[in-house]
Amino acid sequence: MRKTLRFLLAALAVCVAAGAAAQDYPSRPVRLIVPFPPGAATDLAARVVGQQLQQLTGQAFIVDNKPGANGSIAGLEVVRAPADGYTLLFSSNSAIAANVALLKSMPYDPLKDLTPVAGVGENPLVLMVRADSPAHSLKDFVELARRQPGKLSAGYGSSSSQVCAAMLDRVAATDTLPVPYKGIPLALADVIGGTVDFAFADMGNAIAQAKGGKLRALAVTTAQRSPVMPDWPAIAETYPGYSIKGWFAIVGPVGLPKAVVDKLSAETLKAVAGREVKERFATLGMAPMPMNPAQLRDYMVSEVANWKRLVAEAKVQPE
Repeated sequence: MRKTLRFLLAALAVCVAAGAAAQDYPSRPVRLIVPFPPGAATDLAARVVGQQLQQLTGQAFIVDNKPGANGSIAGLEVVRAPADGYTLLFSSNSAIAANVALLKSMPYDPLKDLTPVAGVGENPLVLMVRADSPAHSLKDFVELARRQPGKLSAGYGSSSSQVCAAMLDRVAATDTLPVPYKGIPLALADVIGGTVDFAFADMGNAIAQAKGGKLRALAVTTAQRSPVMPDWPAIAETYPGYSIKGWFAIVGPVGLPKAVVDKLSAETLKAVAGREVKERFATLGMAPMPMNPAQLRDYMVSEVANWKRLVAEAKVQPE
């Protein structure tokens, strides 16, 4: 009887301590691990949202860039992190959905090894070529690629940008050469420098480079034109059914206390709904994608299936 009582009291003490810790969360800076380098869309979104989370919670949300392996290096670090809410993954769809289909040996299962916290945003990608390219339209680009099978090189720095190029090859009957990078900004730098011929960029980087006169935008990857840049046609206008977008979310290790998940999710959704995030996202060509933990889990399940379908249709071979 005494042993049972001691056990119950110990269990109660643990529950009280966990509840108190959740109430105080966050009591120190939080690391937001981003799977891509500074300047990538995921990085930009993380900094916008992290700044608002800092204002809402009074604690710093520090962006820590860990590029490589299409985001899986960062994802694995979070999977192995303590489940205390102080190491989180601010990820695009690469590390928490698409890589399941793109990597032969995925080092973790995003549906089993990560805890969904909150959906944050989504953005289209844009087909970009150098400003001096002979391709002034999607039609021009396809004709150029068809005249040079296997010659035009496609820089990619994310799962989305990789599959965008492969899917265009399939629907347009072209044959381009994929060249991997640790992030889209690095791929764009080599498009500008002439090392590779084109890349699919996130909308924010595409706008900046197009306005700077160094690159030319040919088409967006979403089913409709972006309201931010309505003069840029959608690939689907020429090839119906073509539709690919990137998205962002916050996840953590398995075992995050529910109270911590609920508090972090509520603060994140408050930030995403705020004027500052909406306005900054708009300038980057992004749109808010608010999701609570349950909604994000369902979305991740559907997106793993969606990316398996896209990868199969694009005939991308897992690496």
